[in-house]
Amino acid sequence: MREVLLLLAIGLAVGIPAAMLLGSYVSSQLYGIEARDPTIAVATTVLLALVSATAGLIPAHRASRIDPILALRHE
Repeated sequence: MREVLLLLAIGLAVGIPAAMLLGSYVSSQLYGIEARDPTIAVATTVLLALVSATAGLIPAHRASRIDPILALRHE
């Protein structure tokens, strides 16, 4: 789960400044979207964080239920 959160932090650290820089281009391409709309920025950030945390939590939960001895014997 730590790796998922690290990747999420790196992605947000790169993505948020890139979105701010490219906001004027996006607003010129889409009707009704402002360059720096805080509502859309926060909603998108929260949605991406929830989806990535869920995507990491499901395999982590499955892995935590497996007996380590059985996993080592399988290999």
